[in-house]
Amino acid sequence: MASLERYRVTLTTGGAVVMQGEWPIRETGERKFRSWIGSYGSMPGARVALAEQAGDGVWVELKAWPDEGA
Repeated sequence: MASLERYRVTLTTGGAVVMQGEWPIRETGERKFRSWIGSYGSMPGARVALAEQAGDGVWVELKAWPDEGA
């Protein structure tokens, strides 16, 4: 049975996962992404990422904060 949780937000510091949540609706994932930046963005080395699970089960990162390309 396929997972109904298609969008995942991950908080990491120093490369270690601190917290992770998954939701079936993109808008919820987007809202949590912004909320987690506001709540946890001041942690040293914090990184927040939003990913989507593709049909083959692979997680594809949609965006991250801080934006490493900036």
